Amino acid sequence: MKAIKLEKPWDISCVEMEKPAAPGKGEALIKIMTAGICGSDIGAFRGTNGLVSYPRVIGHELAGVIEAIDEENNPKGFKVGDEVIVDPYIYCGKCYPCSIGRTNCCTSLKVLGVQTEGGMAEYFCHPSKLLVKKPAEMSWTLAAMAEPLTISLHGVHRGGLKEGEFCAIYGAGPIGLLAGMVAEAYGAHAILIDIVQERLDFAKELGIEYIINSGKEDPVAVVSEITGGQMAQQVMECTGANPCIRGSLDLVSNAGRITFTGWPKKETSLPTDVFTKKEIDIRGARTSAGEFEEAIDLIVSGKVDIIKILTKTVSMEEAPETIVDIEKNPGNYMKVVVKVGEE
Repeated sequence: MKAIKLEKPWDISCVEMEKPAAPGKGEALIKIMTAGICGSDIGAFRGTNGLVSYPRVIGHELAGVIEAIDEENNPKGFKVGDEVIVDPYIYCGKCYPCSIGRTNCCTSLKVLGVQTEGGMAEYFCHPSKLLVKKPAEMSWTLAAMAEPLTISLHGVHRGGLKEGEFCAIYGAGPIGLLAGMVAEAYGAHAILIDIVQERLDFAKELGIEYIINSGKEDPVAVVSEITGGQMAQQVMECTGANPCIRGSLDLVSNAGRITFTGWPKKETSLPTDVFTKKEIDIRGARTSAGEFEEAIDLIVSGKVDIIKILTKTVSMEEAPETIVDIEKNPGNYMKVVVKVGEE
């Protein structure tokens, strides 16, 4: 079978590998139909993602058809031929976070394409308990885009966003844009902040209510004006940039919430007196846990028109050169989906 493999940083290719013979205990063998290219794949290509080990098959935004399954350990009752979307976060089920349902915080979490082999391949084995049924009316391209929406949803959920609230979001990349679309779908008011005007203009086309170019405007002053001085009840930081992490404290309202979704490369110095003065809640938001069903519903219902952030689809053979080009020219891309299998 074909697979997209990183031999080491900067060395990526479409390779021939042995197809899995059969699923293991509790697993399903999936014929992969589509796979999304994620920012973490680009980080793995650059060698800047410290969690990645090499060599590594990449890919965790996956959808496909079950070709074989371990019937004796099949808690969801899947069968051969079922169309599924992959939840790529493998958890132990035994540690404290797992015991309270926060499996994304598992102390031994393994993410596909990071700590374990990914699924950007023609065939892939995965625990059947971590599969979600794909609706028949959902295209394979949309199915591969469900996973990034779960990341945005998780950040929104961690902040407890409610209808009518203001949600300020740092970063107009895929996660920030989707978070803004979710906020609007929830009946909240999204305020998206970035320094790239083209991405902000695109956000307006997606229906995001307010945009701020922080390279030209003071976000604090503009958010204050938008909110009538009360500031944003929820702030989502989706860049990992230290100035944005720090800036989130200035944008949040008294008694507000901040969720950190971006992964900073170094520590950020924060004025902890502001935590007390405003009595704010600061919450991490890592990957997702149990958000796939809602993500699928939002996509199928059209409440989040996720296809609008698709830049293009490519073949398996085109995937390596596309990843190289995304690394060189990130501004030219939003979301790319690899077509792996033939319908």
